[in-house]
Formats: sequence, C-alpha cells, structure tokens
Amino acid sequence: MALGTAIASAQPADPPTTVPTPATPETNTQATDREEEQAALNAELFYEILVGEMAASDGALTDAQAMMMEAARTSGDEKLYRRATELALQSRSGERALRNARAWLDAYPDSRNANRAVLQILVALNRISDSASYLRKEVQSTPAAAKPATFLSITQLYNNASDKPLAADVVEQALEGELKDPTSGPMAWAAIGHMRLIADQKPAALQAVQNAQELNPDTGAIVLLAMELLESGSTEVEPLVQRYLAKNPSAQMRMAYARVLLGQKRVADAQVQLKAITTDTPEYPEAWAVLAGLQLQANDLPAAQNSIEHFGALLPKLHSGVGRNAGQSQYYLLQADLAERQQRYEEADAYLSQINDAPNLLSVQARRAGLLARQGKIRQAQALIRAVPATGPNQQRLKQLAEVQLLRDAGLTGEAYTLQAAMQKEAPDDVELAYDTAMLAERAGKYDAMEKLLRDIIARKPDFQHAYNALGYSFAERGIRLDEAETLIQKALDMEPGDPFITDSLGWVKFRRGDLAGAQALLEKAYATRQDAEIAAHLGEVLWVQGKRDRAQQIWRQALQADPDNSALKDTMKRLGVAP
Repeated sequence: MALGTAIASAQPADPPTTVPTPATPETNTQATDREEEQAALNAELFYEILVGEMAASDGALTDAQAMMMEAARTSGDEKLYRRATELALQSRSGERALRNARAWLDAYPDSRNANRAVLQILVALNRISDSASYLRKEVQSTPAAAKPATFLSITQLYNNASDKPLAADVVEQALEGELKDPTSGPMAWAAIGHMRLIADQKPAALQAVQNAQELNPDTGAIVLLAMELLESGSTEVEPLVQRYLAKNPSAQMRMAYARVLLGQKRVADAQVQLKAITTDTPEYPEAWAVLAGLQLQANDLPAAQNSIEHFGALLPKLHSGVGRNAGQSQYYLLQADLAERQQRYEEADAYLSQINDAPNLLSVQARRAGLLARQGKIRQAQALIRAVPATGPNQQRLKQLAEVQLLRDAGLTGEAYTLQAAMQKEAPDDVELAYDTAMLAERAGKYDAMEKLLRDIIARKPDFQHAYNALGYSFAERGIRLDEAETLIQKALDMEPGDPFITDSLGWVKFRRGDLAGAQALLEKAYATRQDAEIAAHLGEVLWVQGKRDRAQQIWRQALQADPDNSALKDTMKRLGVAP
C-alpha cells in the first residue's frame, strides 16, 4: 500500500519553461480531462498493487505476481518489476520468475539489478550456457573497486552447477577481458582456478595459479586458491603460501593455512602457525581456541590451560549475539575437556551444564554421558542420552547413534552392535548405516555378519568403494584369503586413485604376503599424503620388521603426539614392546 501511494504521488509536473498563456475555457477543459485520466490511472494502479499484496499475504503468490507484473507494465516502475520477480520466486516457479526478470531487464536495459536477477535465476535453473551473456555483462558493468567482491560472488553462484566443467568454461569466458590486467587479473585467475578445481580439472587450476603469479605474485586471492589446491593434495603450491605469509603475516591467512594443515593431520606444522598468530596478534581469539584444542589432544595440560585462559579473556571483545554465544560455548567445552583430562569430572560436568545451546543439546548431553561412563556409571549415562527430547525421527536416530558411540567408547562392543543392528533393520536401504553396522560387527568379532553386510552393499551399490576396502582389509588383518583381499582393495583404489586409506590397506596386504619392499613403498606414499595414526602404525611396523627401528619409533612418536588416544597405534607399539 505504501509503495502504491508513493507511486501515485510521485508524479510531479514538469517545471514551466515558458510564460504560461492565459487559460481559456477550452484549455481548462483539456487539462481537467488529463488530470481525471491520470487520477483514474493512479487509482487503478494503486488497486492492482493493493490486491496483489493482499493476494501475496494470503499465499496466492501466482495471482499476486501476475497482478504486480501488470502494475509494473502499466506504470513502468522498476520497483514493481523487482517485486513481481520476487513474488514469482516465492511461488517456486523459476520459469515465471525468469520471464518477469527478463521483462524487467527489457524495460531497464541498463539495470544491473535486473541483469543480476536474470543471471541468478538462470544459474538456479541450471541453464549454465544461457547465463554466459548475462555474466559477461555483469563483469563489464562492475566498477574496478567492486571487482574482487564480484569475482567471489561469481564462484559462489556457480559452485552448485551440475555441469561444473561447463560452469568453469562460462566463467573463464566471461572474465577473459580481465586476465591481463595487473590489478584485476590475479583475482580473475583465482576465480577461474577455483572453478577448475571444483570441476576436478586440477592441472588447469594449477595453471591459473601460475598465470596469476606472473601478473602479481603477492595476491591474497591466489594464496587462498593455493590453499585449496594444497588441501586437495597438490603440495607443489605450498612454497607459494609460505612465501606470501613470510611477507604478509596476516592472522586470517595464517589461520586458513593452519586449518588446511590440520585437515592433513600435520599438527606440528599447524601449531607453528597458531603460535605465530598468538605471538603477533594475541587478540585473535580463534587461534587461542584451536591451539588449546591441540594442546589438550597432546595432553600438554599446562599449555592448554594458558591458551584457554587467553581465549576466555577475549570473549567480551567478541560481537554480541551468535558470535559471542558460540565463543562462550567453545570456552566451556575446552574447560570441560581440561577438567576431564585431570579427572575432575564434577567440574567438567559443571562447565558442560552451563552450555545453553538448544541445537547442540544432544552433543552436550553425550559429552556429559561420557563423563558418567568414565566413572563407571554407564547406565546413568545411557539414561541421560535417552532423556534428550526427540523432535522427530531424525533426532531419534541421532540419539541412538550417540548411545551406540557411548557403548563403543565404554568397551561394550556387543551391546553397541546389538543397538546398531536394530537400527539397521529398521532402515535396510540406508547404505551408510549398513556400512557402519558392518564395521561395528567386525569390532564385536561377528565376522560372518560383517561380511554379509558388506557383500550386500557391494551388490546394491557397486561403486561404494569403502565396502570393498573394508572387506579386503578385514581379510588382510586376519591373514586370510589374501588373494581376494588384494583384489577387493585394488578395485577400491581403482575407484578412488590415490586415496591414502585405501593405499594403506593395499600396503598392509603386501606386508601380510611378505612383500616388505612393496608394502613400504605403498605405506610411505599413504603417509606422505595423510599423516594418520593408523597409517603410521602400519608403516612403523613394516620398518620395524626390516630393522629400520629408529625411523619406525620416530614415526610412531610423531603420530602419538598428534593422536595420543589412537588404539591401533598404541596396540602396535605395545605388541612390539616399544614404550610411548
């Protein structure tokens, strides 16, 4: 209604450019007719807008957008074209929204908002080829100062395209005019590189990095792309990241690099970055929180306590609202973890009970249940999880999974398997649940049940590589059917080339078959890609058997520092008589 009133009243007369002639009866009559005609038009327009908005409020969005579109055509007002497009989107009719947006652009060819609306709708409809001309227009009409934000928004817009190679081609073509510009070129290449990477065209992404470096080697956007590539296993770009950080020790960039390193289980390297942040930028709370978590994992409790205290002191400086609430919850979790490791269970529970985070209530209660289980109060722990209200089937399933995990951690593998198997029978088509049940069956020593579940998964979903790997590894671990084990694992590796965990399984089969050189080569490759504690356990054992005991112990201790609670690693060291 307000919009209609504004449109009806915003019709100022043109200022006179000549001295008005005296009115005659005839001219007075003509003026009166025009005024009445305009008034009638404004009244009709107002009525269309009013009825359209009333229809929208009643949920009749199709009718509402049609009336708003008619009002837009009648008045030629851009705000009404925008509103008609919004209503069509709310009605979940992409084609109708596209027609309205195109009509808007036809009426206002120079409107960036109209062009952007057409572009966004085309991409949402997955009409990637049709979006190319609109994307090019958006890039060309972007002011130089706004280009970094535009390039970022382009990658976000096309991230979910189903044909990612096509999306990458469209983006590169649209940015062609920017690629030699020393100012905008590096950022344009970063956007192209990101699109090539998500299209699984890693060589093209690496080429984008090289092209950008030739224009300007110190561009933050290129460093972020290099981190994406590093995360995907392209270690050749890491010197670029390190050189940039040596010149530009930004806390945000160091934090991003630390997270990539943590994703690769390179805990010691990540700690170097975190300590640099806390030294150079001590008011950066995220670094203190992550550092505290790593120190807790390494059981370096005095250092963890110091980091937690620094993090807590910075909480009042966080923006009020979600950010501060999340920080407060993280602080209580860290304090609870510290207290638990010091066996101060009541204090740990007191910290957890202060977390008032309804969406994460189940995870908090599961932590509290874990504390009870550590004290031997397993039935009380189960009751605590079961008391969490379930708002639907999904929440009920999460509760059951939390109880399964509780039982597993408490060493009650048989009970955990029984509960998980009951869940799996209720959802027989859930492949992920069947796989998890098979893994639990193996831990419970129910090998026939495990094998049946995994073979059923392979029959129903032949491309589920984890099932082949798990079954082959189980055979290798027990030293049985090694020919079949190698065939199964090799098939999994063919589906996921370079996967460090499947490579580890194949190395372990080679070890069981007595091929120590072959085993070491595969395990070295797996460990170089992913410094996982279980891979370290296998590689160390192969080295130990070959008499390379110093290096074996070095690898084990490094892995133990990163993951001190890993049972496979600790069992291997104990079996071979090696002290932690």
